[in-house]
Amino acid sequence: MDHLPTTEAAVAALRELAGEYAREIDVSHAIGADQTSRRTAAGVGVATDPDGTLPHEAYVEFGGLPQVSVRLFPEDDALIEVEGVEFPDLDRDEVPAFLRSVFGGLAHVRARRFPPGYFLIVPLPGDRTHREYVSPGLLTPWLGSRVR
Repeated sequence: MDHLPTTEAAVAALRELAGEYAREIDVSHAIGADQTSRRTAAGVGVATDPDGTLPHEAYVEFGGLPQVSVRLFPEDDALIEVEGVEFPDLDRDEVPAFLRSVFGGLAHVRARRFPPGYFLIVPLPGDRTHREYVSPGLLTPWLGSRVR
């Protein structure tokens, strides 16, 4: 995995990934402590953090199925949502590999009979996986087509 030192580097990697998988991409940026979602304590009109840096957050939506959105935070982490299933606190460097697994067809849904439930499982290189619970009522057609 490549190291993505900044939010802008991560956005560039996601644009490249969108081209690779022929997907539309829509990016919106929030720059400044008064604009980013995790800086609620920033005063009115204060754009920098106490250390003088300018935080940069980006929200990325991909077109097509599955519906995927990515929120890149200034703290080197990300929140990825796949068909309504949230994967919080992912390392920013893992985002391209995560999306390659989703767009490349490696992501799957594992069904559990008792207690009934589903898990969206996204494998990453190095025998690592991310897994999140999917409520049976929230199983979309795309998720349903990936059940094993």
